[in-house]
Amino acid sequence: MKSDIKNKGIYGALVDQLDKLARHNRQGSFRTKDRYYEAMKRFCKFLADHYRLQKLSNISGKHLVSYVEQMQMAGKAASTIKTDLAAIRFFHDLMDTKRRLPGNDELGIQLERRRFGQKDRTWTPPEFNRLLIAALSEDRYDYILAFYLARYAGLRVHECFRIDTAIAEDALRKGTITIKGKGGKVRTVPINEQIAVALREQLRRTARGHKLLVPDDMPTDDAIYGVQKFLLDHRKELRDEGDDRPLTFHGLRHSFAAEQYQRLVDAGTPELTAHLEVSRLLGHERPDVTDIYLASVRKGGRLGD
Repeated sequence: MKSDIKNKGIYGALVDQLDKLARHNRQGSFRTKDRYYEAMKRFCKFLADHYRLQKLSNISGKHLVSYVEQMQMAGKAASTIKTDLAAIRFFHDLMDTKRRLPGNDELGIQLERRRFGQKDRTWTPPEFNRLLIAALSEDRYDYILAFYLARYAGLRVHECFRIDTAIAEDALRKGTITIKGKGGKVRTVPINEQIAVALREQLRRTARGHKLLVPDDMPTDDAIYGVQKFLLDHRKELRDEGDDRPLTFHGLRHSFAAEQYQRLVDAGTPELTAHLEVSRLLGHERPDVTDIYLASVRKGGRLGD
């Protein structure tokens, strides 16, 4: 495996930390120990190459989400993914850290194997309106901004929580927001009036030079966990009657993608060109991944319901 590792030094340091934990572990059968150890080594490779993470004790929810998405893209079965997550949490519990890892239900993603274009994860307009009302009732203007950014600009949750006052001010001047996404890939996306209003409101509440959605005394991962927990707590009351879909933050990106694609096609843009443009707006390196987001369009859609 080492031959395909880009950051071998970091990987080696992480494996050294893993080996120290493994040497002192007395739990589980030999088979379980071996399975968990190999799973954790694969995770170490991912952390080294994608995040350049130096310490296993700094593992957080965002690393789990990204790793799950990578495994899903590789076609890994849900059982394999869940076992790997169990291995990561097992070794995390052996560490001397107060950081809490979110459970599978709190990750904001589905753990079944991804099948391109199979499931509609979009929010209907009434569901999104109920989401905004729920956030407003708790005076969570920060959450409202995050929801707008995902729904109308297609930002990932971690991209939303990376925004500081300088990025926000630049977005308001230009009418577009420039964001660094997965793998350091930078993209620029137009913002609408809803986002602009929410940005101004949050700028009014945030000291210059600080992050808009992350309090100074809170780790970014804890702030992200807060918005995901909010969705989890309100999910039942947000769903349309008779629906049992797991409404997620990521589903707002699906809504954005489906709406943008339909708008382009309705304006006369060839389907392939529209597909590539949506892929660019989402920050995807592989256009075929965008098929996941366009499931609702191909099945008739729910956005106008």
